[in-house]
Amino acid sequence: MNEALVQFRSETRAWLAENCPVGARGPGEVHSGSTKVVFQPDTQLWLQVMAERGWTVPQWPKAYGGADLSLAETQILYEEMQAIDARPPLMNMGTRMLGPTLLEHGTEDQKQRHLTLIAKGGAAWCQGYSEPGAGSDLAALNTKAVLHGDHFQIDGQKIWTSGAQYADWMFCLVRTDPSVPKHQGISFVLLPMDQPGVTIKPIQLISGSSPFCETFLDGALAEKRDLVGTLNEGWGIGKRLLQHERSGQGGLGPSAGRSRPVGVTVDLDLTDLLRRYGSDPVQTASQRDEVIQWQMRSRAFSLTQRRMGEEARGGAAPGAATSMFKLYGASLAQDKQALTADLMGSQGMGWEAAGFSSEELGATRSWLASRAVTIYGGTNEVQANIIAKR
Repeated sequence: MNEALVQFRSETRAWLAENCPVGARGPGEVHSGSTKVVFQPDTQLWLQVMAERGWTVPQWPKAYGGADLSLAETQILYEEMQAIDARPPLMNMGTRMLGPTLLEHGTEDQKQRHLTLIAKGGAAWCQGYSEPGAGSDLAALNTKAVLHGDHFQIDGQKIWTSGAQYADWMFCLVRTDPSVPKHQGISFVLLPMDQPGVTIKPIQLISGSSPFCETFLDGALAEKRDLVGTLNEGWGIGKRLLQHERSGQGGLGPSAGRSRPVGVTVDLDLTDLLRRYGSDPVQTASQRDEVIQWQMRSRAFSLTQRRMGEEARGGAAPGAATSMFKLYGASLAQDKQALTADLMGSQGMGWEAAGFSSEELGATRSWLASRAVTIYGGTNEVQANIIAKR
């Protein structure tokens, strides 16, 4: 490591030690940027001090709220955050998915208005892609948008819109020309959620939580200036955003190693669980082997993520690699939740009872929620097809 990076690590370590609140360390709340949620004081403070340095999105340009850090500097920042068990200051679809897409395809006006707000945690975003009749076959979407002067009028229904009830904005794929083949005539627009034409209905899952929603658009309005890219040519932009999404879900991105699958509220250290719950010597030995195997897979995955990140920084397009990360990362996440439940034994099977801690009850719900990891964001079968073709 060169002298400049050694100096950067030393300065970063000292700054984090002084500025990361105690309440922002260890498991707990992560700021989503939503204006509809009241966050704990330390969560809010942590976001504020990190945003002031541009470290919520460290590799973004300074002009849009980032810090212009190199990949090596960013990796050092995350390593030093992990060393003190600091949580990410901000984690949402704006930083992981829309932001990188706007950096590539947005107008200067869109970048100035939306990226700077995302970077400081001033808005939460949701994804308007899937519809009741357009899931894996996303190009079959029917939500239509008609341009009237300076606004698009949007009518249709979106489903599985994660966090829509807390979102301030939606990035949305809409059909603007129904007369052409389905992959054409699609546009990518941005629309505010707080308007009369938007109705949100949360969907309760088997885990008891409601991270997903149905969203009904009945005359909802999006400004013409919030059309991303060219009219009727949004399919390519939509696919590019999915690459960013799958990279994030696989762990390749700002939250690598710290993000959780949707609905997973408890993410526990397996070695600690083995120590606390392992009582039978024979069973514990077998479980220890499983924990070690998972840790080896996780470490190999992390190193591969780093290599791919370096290649992406050099200008290489991720392509099918994002599907590989999504496929492997989803399996890794599911396996960890299953192993967590196994290590806890009967204590990891509680739903509501006085004999279970809040951590144990959360682990049960997180195991149930993890079953969906191989479905949302593109099923394992879809990812395998992409890998095979490319």
